[in-house]
Amino acid sequence: MRIAIAYPPLKSEKGVALLTQNRQFQWFSRPTYIFPVVPATAATMLKKAGHEVLFLDGIAAELTLEEFDARLAAFKPDYVVLETKTPVVKRHWAWIAAHDYKVIMVGDHVTALPQESIEKPGVWAIIPGGDWDYGLVDFLNGDRRQGVYPFALRDSLKDLPWIDRDLVHWELYAKKNGNFRRTPGTYVMSGRDCWHAKCTFCSWTTLYPKYRTRDPIDVVNEIEMLVDKYGIKEIMDDSGSFPVGAWLETFCNEMIRRGLPKKVRIDCNMRFGRLTYADYCLMRKAGFQFVLFGVESANQDTLDRFCKCLKVEDVVQGCEWAHRAGLNVHVTFMFGHAWEGPREIANTVALARKLLAKGWASTLQCTLTIPYPGTPLFKELEASDGLVTKDWDEYDMRRAITKTPLASEAEIKCAIQEVYRGFLQPGALWHRLTSTRTLFDFGFYYRGIRSLIGHLVDFKA
Repeated sequence: MRIAIAYPPLKSEKGVALLTQNRQFQWFSRPTYIFPVVPATAATMLKKAGHEVLFLDGIAAELTLEEFDARLAAFKPDYVVLETKTPVVKRHWAWIAAHDYKVIMVGDHVTALPQESIEKPGVWAIIPGGDWDYGLVDFLNGDRRQGVYPFALRDSLKDLPWIDRDLVHWELYAKKNGNFRRTPGTYVMSGRDCWHAKCTFCSWTTLYPKYRTRDPIDVVNEIEMLVDKYGIKEIMDDSGSFPVGAWLETFCNEMIRRGLPKKVRIDCNMRFGRLTYADYCLMRKAGFQFVLFGVESANQDTLDRFCKCLKVEDVVQGCEWAHRAGLNVHVTFMFGHAWEGPREIANTVALARKLLAKGWASTLQCTLTIPYPGTPLFKELEASDGLVTKDWDEYDMRRAITKTPLASEAEIKCAIQEVYRGFLQPGALWHRLTSTRTLFDFGFYYRGIRSLIGHLVDFKA
């Protein structure tokens, strides 16, 4: 069969859509393209199963809608697979209705609200959950009936194939990514998705309620192939939380044994409270460079309500340890929580600026709280009349969706801008200057300045 995994271009005055395999959708002033590991795995599995596959990302390829439609029509697909997310699902419905294709929708929004989409013209099937790459193969091997398929997770990821990078045009995602200090870069996933999997705001806990990992030696083998075959200089592991414990130790020791830290840098997502200073030192020795942590708030009540299982002091200590071990620390914060007023927001602003000033965080990102359908946070706010709107177009992080004690949304955006201006503090500038060692660093910081300007525009009050 002929299967297209496609991302139609989404033209908007708000900017460029950050959509592919993204946990929190945004429109960015400057384009950022995330390599879509699960969709790329799906394409690879379909090809191995004997199907003809077109991987057509009109966003990353920067196609016009006319160019995109022409390429898709020329392929003549039997089915078109669309990964969607809440803020763009209405746009996808409109595109589907305007074309004569059998469309299979996947992603967290249709996992949470499958009936809403299956009733739309042109939508043939919904494959819920995060393991939709497996589900898609099962669908094509089955009766291919119209409707919503059962949510299912595989017990193991041991049989996951390595992604056919050429099939999915890996180069489209190799440079325009704010995380990469060295390019070309690419993504892998050692696990699906987070070993904590309890944060009430995270839509991916609905996709992956159970954490599973690949074999650590297999991951190292793939990394070595990416370095040797494609000249990859940096790899982002996009597991929600990188595996820890014996898995991490095995991975690091194998990277060191093969001499890979001299050839490639590794980035990953991590959680505070599990690793020791010695763990961070081992990671740095194994080639880790960039470690991303979700903080969300400097207020213990908020962390507890989000089921973060995290103390504020863990954040400070973890950042300090990781920085001292030689890692570049990236932290994320969210603003606009339903129960936080001016004092709580000020606490978070102060913590974020402190981490920058001390040099314990080299970069950070701020977002608005978006309660995606299907999450415990959405259900809690819906039950308490805590949502401003249920117009999905508005869930794009350009406005506050939760009702808060604040007088206006402008207070939230002003706080976010104050955090971003923390990069211009004397202490932050000094640490940035003294940590610059190579031309890669200069290029990364230049791109960082442009991104800073873009974020200030994105959250203009």
